[in-house]
Amino acid sequence: MNRIRDLREDRDLRQVDVAHATGIDQKTLSNYETGKTNPDSYALIRLADFFGVSIDYLVGRDAGSRKRDVAAKIDTIIEALEEVKRLL
Repeated sequence: MNRIRDLREDRDLRQVDVAHATGIDQKTLSNYETGKTNPDSYALIRLADFFGVSIDYLVGRDAGSRKRDVAAKIDTIIEALEEVKRLL
């Protein structure tokens, strides 16, 4: 799954960093990235949560979901900043 590798490299992370953060063995993660094995549902959930993308994006079903996920997070941050301004 090249998207896992792409997401990891976009963040300048090593496989061991992702493995530690997700609880997925580094060798298993390597196998996912090279296509030797496919992640199970547990691994997909952990990876999607860690990278902040949808499972559909990870498995290649939705090219646009990553952008929507980022846009939703930006909206949440803007709302939080506006709330902080109101409190000051």
